[in-house]
Formats: sequence, C-alpha cells, structure tokens
Amino acid sequence: MRIAIASDHAAIDLKAELRDWLIEQGHEVADLGPDTTDSVDYPDYGYKLAAVVAEGTAERGVALCGSGIGISISVNRNPGVRCALVSEPLSAALAREHNDANCIAMGARLTGSDMAKACLASFLDTDFAGGRHQRRVDKLSNPPSDTDTIEPFQ
Repeated sequence: MRIAIASDHAAIDLKAELRDWLIEQGHEVADLGPDTTDSVDYPDYGYKLAAVVAEGTAERGVALCGSGIGISISVNRNPGVRCALVSEPLSAALAREHNDANCIAMGARLTGSDMAKACLASFLDTDFAGGRHQRRVDKLSNPPSDTDTIEPFQ
C-alpha cells in the first residue's frame, strides 16, 4: 500500500519509527516531513498530507503531532479526506470499517510506539464495510444544503 506520513516537531521520533516499521511491513512510504525537531506549524504538514491522500497519490495517510488533535483538524479541512484521531486499535478499526477513514491521526505525547503500531496495523488491516455505512460516509462529503434554515435557539 502507498502510505504518506507527516508530523510536526513534537512527533518526529514517532514518525520515523512508524515510517521504518511500515517499510518493514512492505508498504511504500512517503515521508512528508519535517526532517528536524525545529519548531514547525502542524497545519502546514496536515494540509500537505491531506492533499496527497485526496488526490490519490497515497492510499492512506498517517498524521502525527503532540496530541494528534491539531493535525487531525487540519487534515480534515480537505473534503476528500476522512481523518480519525485514535488511541487504541478498536477505534482505528472502526474508523475504517464504519467511516471509511483514509487517514489516521495519533498523538506522540499520548500514544507509545507499540500502541501506535497496533493502531496503525488495525487501521491498515480493516476494510470498509459499506452497506448502511456508505450513505453516512456519502453525507460527510455532501452535507445537506437546508441546514441554514435550522433555528436551534428560539
């Protein structure tokens, strides 16, 4: 599988470990940076990862930052990407099975390397179930246009 991986400075060590592990597993990996621990802005790398996955150059993406939160938000700004922030293998599998997630995000300060590998393995080994989940995934890319008529506070 072709997998792109990106991080910020806080997750550079985890990124390198996961990149090498993915290559050992037989995957083709594109490391989108950064290459040093110099401070960088996670949105820059999240946007870069999202573009590569959305355009189909990579089949899956791995986004890493200190908590995983910031980079997952930036990746999800691209409508062609569904990025799930996970911390254990079950949520990684469900992200694929129910949500057809094509990216996974994790926090290097919160998730150890063994758990990150277990999450990534679960994510990559799980197929999208389709069926009733497909219409829900379709709605993620095509939100209803009538939401502007909702008046929640009266």
